[in-house]
Amino acid sequence: MTRLNLAILISGRGSNMKALLEAARDPAYPARPVMVLSNRPDAGGLETATAEGVATAVVDHKDFGKDREAFERAMDAKLEAAGTEIIALAGFMRVLTPWFVEKWSGRLINIHPSLLPKYKGLDTHQRAIDAGDAEAGCSVHWVTAGVDEGAVIQQARVPIQPGDTADALAARILPEEHSLYPAALAKACAEIKARA
Repeated sequence: MTRLNLAILISGRGSNMKALLEAARDPAYPARPVMVLSNRPDAGGLETATAEGVATAVVDHKDFGKDREAFERAMDAKLEAAGTEIIALAGFMRVLTPWFVEKWSGRLINIHPSLLPKYKGLDTHQRAIDAGDAEAGCSVHWVTAGVDEGAVIQQARVPIQPGDTADALAARILPEEHSLYPAALAKACAEIKARA
C-alpha cells in the first residue's frame, strides 16, 4: 500500500499533531509523516515531533512582516522539498492566503472545534453555549479560501451539559478531536487516491 507523504502544520503544543503521529506509527495507516512545520520557533509540538523521529522545520511568520504570501512561499518550498502530498493543519494559527490554498487545493485539511457550518472562526465553544445548543463538537474539513468553509470530511458530536463553561466543553471535545482527526485524515487520503 502506498502511503501519502504527510506534512503537519502547527503553531503550539500540537496535541492533534501527536494524535496523527501516533496513528501513523501503524504501517497500514495511509499517511506517512515527512515533516512537522511551525510558524513559531517556540512551538512545543516541535519537540514532540523530533522525539517521534519526524523532521521539523520553522518558518517564522514574523520574519516576513506583513507579506503573508512571501511567508507562505517559504513554507511551500520546505513542503515541496519534503515531498509533501497532503497537509494537515493542527492548531496552525495563521489564515492562509488564496495563493497557498489554491496551490494545495484538494490536499489541505483542517480540524475545527465546532460542528461546521456553525461557528466558524474563534470562541466556538462559548458561542455554542450562548446559543443554547444541545450539542457541540469538532469537524475536519477541506481547506478553501473562505475560513472554515470547505466541505466537511467527518465530525464528532459532544452533548452540552447544564452549567457547561467553554473550558469544560473544550476539555470534553479535545479527546474527540484526537480520535476524529486520524480517521478523517485516512478518509481524505482515500479520496485523494481515488482522484489520482
